Amino acid sequence: MAMQPIIWSYHFVNLWFISPPPVVRLADTVVTEIENQILDGALRPGDRIPSERKLAEDFGVSRPSIREAIQKLVAKGLLVTRHGGGTTVTDKLDAAFMDPWQDMVKDHPLLHRDVLEVREMLEGQAAALAALRATDVDMNRLDKAYAALDEAYANKDLDASIAADVAFHQAIAEASHNVLIGHLTASLMRVIHDHVTNNLKHSHTRPAHWEQLRCQHRAIWKAIKANKADKASVAAKEHSTYIRESIENNALDEHRRVSALRRAGSK
Repeated sequence: MAMQPIIWSYHFVNLWFISPPPVVRLADTVVTEIENQILDGALRPGDRIPSERKLAEDFGVSRPSIREAIQKLVAKGLLVTRHGGGTTVTDKLDAAFMDPWQDMVKDHPLLHRDVLEVREMLEGQAAALAALRATDVDMNRLDKAYAALDEAYANKDLDASIAADVAFHQAIAEASHNVLIGHLTASLMRVIHDHVTNNLKHSHTRPAHWEQLRCQHRAIWKAIKANKADKASVAAKEHSTYIRESIENNALDEHRRVSALRRAGSK
């Protein structure tokens, strides 16, 4: 009796060629999670990360796995370990953008307008995306940031207003759920911090300007709360444009004042 040919199943044969799934190390899982926290802003530049023991408890892994993860993040330049100072989140993500531009903006006044125009575009987009993407947690944080800002403006507390202004706009940027917008907004605010501070000091002495800024912040907040992306974008851009024009006018007034004093001194 002739033997029947053996018919191999394609699926059976194919099993020999399937590579086994890659082994995911616990340390790599921890690395990914900490990176996500840095990207999301849960861990900020300069923040000290918890101890190995606490991280091991939080992630449910061994301390050697935590130690390996930290070493990998240090090698990537995302964490910095200092003797006796613990391990902190690097400012590398912000500093790479911020450091050269701060000096350039100081030395080249014509760059002021360029930087402020970028802020207009960035904040308009951030507000629009926040109106569409903000979660309940984001809205709660934004509400608190706005309440602190409005109270500072109502009390005409200059120092509190400066800090609350930065926090409010950063809350919007992070509510956009765009990682780059969040980091770029933080960097830009550092670059133009002196200009914004001087502008608020100038507006602080002019009630109409001060109230205008307060109303603009309220318009941005209400549009985001109402999930109106277009209105939020317009309100944010109008606010940024107003800031830019105020800074430019203040600079022009100062130039005229110095010129007048120089002429008076020459006589």
